[in-house]
Parts: sequence; structure tokens; C-alpha cells
Amino acid sequence: MKIVSNSLKETQKIASDLADKIAEKGPGKYAAVIALEGELGAGKTTFVQGFAKALGIKRHLTSPTFVLIKSYSLQATHYKLLIHIDAYRLKDYKDLIKLGVDKVVNDSGNIILIEWSDRVKKILPKKYIKVHIDHVSETERLIRIKN
Repeated sequence: MKIVSNSLKETQKIASDLADKIAEKGPGKYAAVIALEGELGAGKTTFVQGFAKALGIKRHLTSPTFVLIKSYSLQATHYKLLIHIDAYRLKDYKDLIKLGVDKVVNDSGNIILIEWSDRVKKILPKKYIKVHIDHVSETERLIRIKN
């Protein structure tokens, strides 16, 4: 699916719609993983913010670039945790394995959003949602969502 966003607000609405679909479907056998890709400043964190807000998280989210992983409790859904990972500073997937990300991915109560997921492809489960965001202009973005 290809969607054009003309603003930060529209990008957050697109993310909110995806969050609603995932929450409505409910947990499966493994965590719901959303792999975010796109160049620096494309809108990955903006997407995460809209996604989290739709799931009832009231805190302002920032990218966990230096701490790598942040988790947030979920109340208004069948999922328990929203886990936000930023792989920008990682050499490869092995750095996440050291942090126990395999356990997180195997827990069906988690929704995981991974920024810069292309850097850690080897740890992504077989089934995940890929969100690729491209700059079109200063305010316009092309968002491609693939299951």
C-alpha cells in the first residue's frame, strides 16, 4: 500500500490507523513487529508517535537513539507493551540479541516498532509489517506499508 502524507499530522494519522488495525486484530503467536525504514529525517519517529498515541500512550515519545530500547505499558488493548527500538547506532543485529530482543519478539503481548530496521534484518521474524518512508519534498512523504 502506498500513501502520500503532506504533513506530520497526516503521517501520525496513517500510523494511528495502522495501530488501530493491529490492536483490533489482537495478539498472535509472536509479537507484532513493525519495521521502519527511511533516510534520516524521513518521519520514522513521527510515525511511532502517532502509533503510540493511538494505543493510549500519553507521554511524548522521542527516539531511543542512545538507550536503544524504550518500553511503554499498554492499557487500552490486548497487548501489554509497546517497545520502541532505534537501531541507528548498531553495527548489526548481534547488538540487539545481547539485549535479549529475541525474548521480546517471542512474546505475543508485545508490539515492537524498530527504527532503522534494515540494519537488523536478521532478527526480524518471518511475519512483520514493513513501513518505508521516503522524502518527496520538505513536507511531503511517500509511505509504503507492506505485510
